[in-house]
Amino acid sequence: MNTQSFTIEEATLKDLGPLRQVEKECFGRDAWPLLDLIGVLVFPGIIRLKAMAGDEMAGFISGDGSRSGRVSWITTIGVRRKFRQQGIGRMLLTACEERMMTPFIQLTVRKSNLGAIHMYLEAGYHQIELWEKYYQDGEAGIVMQKAHPASQG
Repeated sequence: MNTQSFTIEEATLKDLGPLRQVEKECFGRDAWPLLDLIGVLVFPGIIRLKAMAGDEMAGFISGDGSRSGRVSWITTIGVRRKFRQQGIGRMLLTACEERMMTPFIQLTVRKSNLGAIHMYLEAGYHQIELWEKYYQDGEAGIVMQKAHPASQG
């Protein structure tokens, strides 16, 4: 399957079931609880996008740019295993970034998630902090940041 067969669409509360599957598959015990997933799908000011392969959710991203005047956060991004290595993560990241209006964008990634770290580096992010024991299993989280492309002009 190639990236042309995927679409990026706004996610809604109707996507709760498929979003739970994406979260469980991508994040295991770090998956967001049900109430957090409902919140990300209904709270105002949240960017929520899904990658669709036909009628199947291949991935999801959310971002929050409403709480700070200078920094937006990518709060979660995940692509199901069978859809990885096809550019979907990058498509979701770019689409979310385009909707953010702050000078900087930040995210946190597992220190061991080399594939995601590589994608973020290619997208212009760099490490600004290391949060020790950030994840439930004690693994550190790398905080990465980039200047928003729209703020460069």
